[in-house]
Amino acid sequence: MSKLIYSALASLDGFVEDTSGRFDWAAPDAEVHEFVNELERPVGTYLYGRRMYETMRFWEDPPDLAAQPSYIREYAAIWQAAEKVVYSRTLRSASTARTRIESELDAAAVRRLKAEATRDVSIGGAELAAQAIAAGLVDECHLFFAPVLVGGGKRALPDAVRADLELLDERAFADGTVFLRYRTKRDAV
Repeated sequence: MSKLIYSALASLDGFVEDTSGRFDWAAPDAEVHEFVNELERPVGTYLYGRRMYETMRFWEDPPDLAAQPSYIREYAAIWQAAEKVVYSRTLRSASTARTRIESELDAAAVRRLKAEATRDVSIGGAELAAQAIAAGLVDECHLFFAPVLVGGGKRALPDAVRADLELLDERAFADGTVFLRYRTKRDAV
């Protein structure tokens, strides 16, 4: 059975975007990006909300990819090879390969996907991940905290949801970013 992993890069005060919807402060440097590539390598399917998908579809055909550093080319290949499921009530068709559109997150369908998948599943987008966390679907959280306070915006983790977590791994990077990997305790029982 595969794991459902929520991965997010947030400000130290817990926001994935600021009050203006910007997240340029979250761009990983080479060291962090290479670490992310290692974490993403086992992922076979990405689950996205519409807004996260629209951000991530950049990786379908990045401009001037051949001239980019190897870690950028590598991430593009990892992303392109994976299946994508986009949950949206407004998108009618996908603009990337290996992508299908679903109107809403169906917990039973995600449980089946996890049970049948041979590779891990990643969920991206704070709002979609909040639904999955509330439904008890998320097995691990991979949280990167950038050394910046943005004072408000979209929260990385949901309000009014309790989940007991067990710390599995932590790492500090030279740029001040900190990585924390947690497992939901229900998986440890």
